[in-house]
Amino acid sequence: MRYKINLRLAPAFKRTLTPQLLRAAARAALTHEAAPAPSELTMVVTDDAELQRLNREYLGHDYATDVLSFPSEAIDPETGARYLGDIALSLLRAKAQAKAGRHSLKAEAQLLVVHGVLHLLGHDHARPGEQARMWAAQADILRNLKASITGPPM
Repeated sequence: MRYKINLRLAPAFKRTLTPQLLRAAARAALTHEAAPAPSELTMVVTDDAELQRLNREYLGHDYATDVLSFPSEAIDPETGARYLGDIALSLLRAKAQAKAGRHSLKAEAQLLVVHGVLHLLGHDHARPGEQARMWAAQADILRNLKASITGPPM
């Protein structure tokens, strides 16, 4: 096991996105950033109400958002794998953002997963220099991910 990605899709969303799509985006970010291996993370795809609850409970912000990341540095004593943390994604928010951005839900979900994984790995966008580095990594990962799905350009 290089990277183990635990995934929980809320029952209402199981037909909307495939686990393979979400895991591929997470693996692309982990590989790009040379994340420690073996390592593990958990992704939860849910709704705005759950993201609002998590945002309020853990970050003190009483509003829904698209993605939240909760980094960890725990080590599994049995396997030695590093637990990178948890990502929560609002599929309802992703759908709205995809529509507003005039792109597919698939593309938006991949962006949010990559964004969340980058946060787990220590990236931030609070300051301009940090934001530029994070956005560049994000763009590179998404470009590589698209190429791996569609094949090389003709």
